[in-house]
Amino acid sequence: MDLSELTAIDVHTHAEVSSRGHTSLAPDLDAAAGAYFKVEGRTRKPTLQEMAAYYRERKMAAVVFTVDAESATGTPPVPNEEVAEAAAAHPDVFIPFASIDPFRGRAGVRQARRLVEEYGVKGFKFHPSIQGFFPDDRALVYGLYEVIEETGCVALFHTGQTGIGAGVPGGGGIRLKYSNPMHVDDVAADFPHLKIILAHPSFPWQDEALAVATHKPGVHIDLSGWSPKYFPPQLVHYANTLLKDKVLFGSDFPVLTPDRWLADFERLAIKDEVRPKILKENAARLLGLG
Repeated sequence: MDLSELTAIDVHTHAEVSSRGHTSLAPDLDAAAGAYFKVEGRTRKPTLQEMAAYYRERKMAAVVFTVDAESATGTPPVPNEEVAEAAAAHPDVFIPFASIDPFRGRAGVRQARRLVEEYGVKGFKFHPSIQGFFPDDRALVYGLYEVIEETGCVALFHTGQTGIGAGVPGGGGIRLKYSNPMHVDDVAADFPHLKIILAHPSFPWQDEALAVATHKPGVHIDLSGWSPKYFPPQLVHYANTLLKDKVLFGSDFPVLTPDRWLADFERLAIKDEVRPKILKENAARLLGLG
């Protein structure tokens, strides 16, 4: 991966369809997400190969991952191995992350280590609301964090509201409480060398996310899942000042494209000297890319 040739690093993209044909979300939850993000005609999702071509055309790199929430949803994820193999085939654009269902227990811990050692994954995505767990549940998930910290990988946590299940009766059984970023504060305190990303503007807990990221050196914030024109003013202020070295570009592709995100980011009141940090430099440093 040639950093000098990259215009940006997107730290938040989803592998939604497997080469085996199945998708990572049940049809009702997928339809709800499409409506929430106002995505028209999501009848065909991009394959990993198509995603690689998309980002290569834009001279961008992308962190790519699946979400393993099979225990909670009954739907198997796109296999982590498939994501990692696609990254190995497209190393100029893809940075592989993995996802482990916390309820896999010791088997999940072993799987995490194997994915790092044999497949070269660089981080792990957690979606507490969909996976149905509190990030600070010591008995359930701390074994996973131990492996992630030990191997120098990144732990990326969904925070705040989610479009998954929005508008479905009962929210599809998905509970927002799990994704309050304050639950990650305990994780950051108990694993002081763990590299953490709080994903998304954390509505309705934006101030909590800013507090955690300001207080804990290892905690970063990605800006995925929202068009920049909707960012709360305190997030923009902190991105320009106290957190200028800890805020990261992320889109949430394919439900929100980098084209749309970047077009709106151009009109956001971000200082000229901070823009390259958000778009590429902060992520390159965090991911150890140079």
